[in-house]
Amino acid sequence: MSPHKAPDSSRRSDRSRRAICDAALSLVGEVGYARTTIEGIAARAGVGKQTIYRWWPSKAAVLMEAFIDMGARAAEADGAGGGGEHGIPDTGDLAADLRLVLRATVDELNDPAVEAPTRALTAEGVIDPALGAQFVENLLEPQLQLYVTRLQAAQEAGEVREDIDPRVALELLIAPLTHRWLLRTLPLTHAYADSVVDHALRGLSARP
Repeated sequence: MSPHKAPDSSRRSDRSRRAICDAALSLVGEVGYARTTIEGIAARAGVGKQTIYRWWPSKAAVLMEAFIDMGARAAEADGAGGGGEHGIPDTGDLAADLRLVLRATVDELNDPAVEAPTRALTAEGVIDPALGAQFVENLLEPQLQLYVTRLQAAQEAGEVREDIDPRVALELLIAPLTHRWLLRTLPLTHAYADSVVDHALRGLSARP
């Protein structure tokens, strides 16, 4: 008989972490952030609540890691499907590239699986400055840097003015979508995303 192998504790821990992350995301989507509890997450994941407290200080921290984990898994899936590196495409047509990415952003923000945890983390980040800083550093800033990189390439190609500040320019693209999404004032659609790109690139001044 072959010798009995001891259980791989690191693999078991990884399974537990994944189960906890999945449970946190699903509960927030089903009952909302306010009604999601550590006890509920533990019960859904099939672990003891002390296991959660050993790894995270709060349910907000659990949700943060779950959201990051969800993004990492989506990136792995895209890579496995031949999607290549993530970023804003550079086809030589800045307007078309930005429309493509903003449309994808609209789809993501309208996806219930993404919307609930994003709203929860956004709101909690306003109350908890440390969590808000983590949200910006781990989730928001990497996405913003993709816009900076693409806009800098557009500057080098002569597609936009050299004196444009990419950080200000990207806010002209992202902020309108975020504003409409947060306030739910009007539907967030592909047509709106296209309009945002057109307004940002053409400006508001009348041209001769």
